[in-house]
Amino acid sequence: MRILRAETIRMKTIRKCLVMLTGLLAFSPVLFAQEGIEGGLGDVLPELFRTEAPLQIKLRYSNKFLKRETNDSTYLESMIWFSRGDLWDSLPVNLRARGNFRRKTCYFAPLKLKFRKSKTASTLFEGSEKLKMVLPCQLDRNTGDYVLKEYLAYKLYETIAPYHFKTRLTEISLFEERGKREVTHEFFGFLIEDMDYLCERYGGQELKRLVHPLQHDDEASVFNAFFEFMIANTDYSTKQQHNQNLLFTEKRIIPVPYDFDMSGLVNAPYAAVTNIQNLSGSITQVTDRIYKGYERDPDILDGVRREFLGKRSELMAELDEIESYFQDINQFREAQKFLEAFFEILEDDKKFERQILNRLRTR
Repeated sequence: MRILRAETIRMKTIRKCLVMLTGLLAFSPVLFAQEGIEGGLGDVLPELFRTEAPLQIKLRYSNKFLKRETNDSTYLESMIWFSRGDLWDSLPVNLRARGNFRRKTCYFAPLKLKFRKSKTASTLFEGSEKLKMVLPCQLDRNTGDYVLKEYLAYKLYETIAPYHFKTRLTEISLFEERGKREVTHEFFGFLIEDMDYLCERYGGQELKRLVHPLQHDDEASVFNAFFEFMIANTDYSTKQQHNQNLLFTEKRIIPVPYDFDMSGLVNAPYAAVTNIQNLSGSITQVTDRIYKGYERDPDILDGVRREFLGKRSELMAELDEIESYFQDINQFREAQKFLEAFFEILEDDKKFERQILNRLRTR
């Protein structure tokens, strides 16, 4: 596993700040006063999500037992070790497998982590007692690159949309128990905050009932639809609330997307086109883009279009941030070309009209 030295991380951080400053000077956003939203709530972020430096973690469990015996109510008792500079600390943690498709298809199942609140006081995990963890699917050498690209999708949405899940990249050493043997795996994964904590950050609550998309906040819905189009994800539905959470805050219903492993940006070997809403028109592969957003005020669509274009450099910088972590540089280059193709659509009036404006849904 390649690990960036402190100086490299420092230089990348400086470069990212310069890109963000350039974007702010060149573009004045007209939607979503993001500074007011994030700026007012940044102080309540738990320590775990206050830095983007990869967190080193060690886990030990039986992968076979975890997938076979755990479920929504049954957890495996284990320990987690995590680095704090040159020192290591540990906490008891309860683990379970999650994700029906990946736990059946993949060698490693994604995890749900639960900590006892009394144990996390004054630790890195204080305020993050429930977390999701994304792991590579298979044991292949380059499988971690797909994890990096899914992590990138979360970072892209965090950059462009005010309401989003916080994530933290992790460098994981997994000591897998195989009977009397123990096999060590090293790979990248990432942690995702729990919906309960997202609601706390934004002073809202989760809506678990179905609400028609046309009742969702207009700007938030368009940001969501543009983003899913950007990463070429069809594996979601705002109507059926599939891979979408609903946040109710300030008398608005905000869709918050998650789970992007089926997207064209990630382009995982197991990914398949999903047509959960029976959309008109067809696509044949996950790297094809198809817009699934609903009809909104043209001014809002145009404003979001300009917002994405205005943050183009900042969004591409998120990919540059993780370039050195890729095992296969071609995976990085493919992601780069894929995102650039999205901006080419936004820049071209005819492409924008054909691929987005002419596909707006009314029901």
